[in-house]
Amino acid sequence: MYRILIVEDDSALASAMKKHIGSWNYDVRCVRRFENIIPEFSEYDPHIVLMDIMLPFYNGYHWCTQLRKISDVPIVFLSSASDDMNIVMAMNMGGDDFIAKPVDPNVMVAKIGAILRRAYERQDKIPVLEHKGAVLNLNDATLSYNGIRVELTKNEFRILQTLMENKGRIVSRDTLMNKLWQMDCYVEENTLTVNVTRLRRKLEGAGLFDLIKTKVGSGYIIEL
Repeated sequence: MYRILIVEDDSALASAMKKHIGSWNYDVRCVRRFENIIPEFSEYDPHIVLMDIMLPFYNGYHWCTQLRKISDVPIVFLSSASDDMNIVMAMNMGGDDFIAKPVDPNVMVAKIGAILRRAYERQDKIPVLEHKGAVLNLNDATLSYNGIRVELTKNEFRILQTLMENKGRIVSRDTLMNKLWQMDCYVEENTLTVNVTRLRRKLEGAGLFDLIKTKVGSGYIIEL
């Protein structure tokens, strides 16, 4: 089920939007703390954000800029100021669409559906490995978790791919060494340890702690 986050400080409007969108079998949540929406965004990990422009503390343009630093989630702006300047500004700040207030609920749901199809139906065909919310994209060697995208080096990607393909099973150091360097017989064993350490640091930076566990004398494992 697609998750939709509403960033709208008019509680009556937000409630009405939530009820109508939810009736179309979407999971919907409204932001509660407008001084900093990032924690709620990260915890909910929505597939699309409906963002009012005029908000308490910081406007929607500010939050769009902040979200674009950590996520490429589709963002649809909402505003009664639907002149060309605001629409152009919304698109230039990283928005994907614009809905004028007063909001027509049927137009809103139609736009949400169209954006979700464009954004995710093709992605469903991309080969990925997934474990507890962590998604490894096999096409571009990136890892996504809670809206955060992590770029991996070739070796980091191969290590993580091998471990995720064998999750629940210990992968020996020899297996990983062969996966990474194959016929090169002159690679020091410590080089693998260095690569695993760097990978762990990147994972921790995305909030993934203890994903890769060391089995002393055996190798590494991603536990189920």
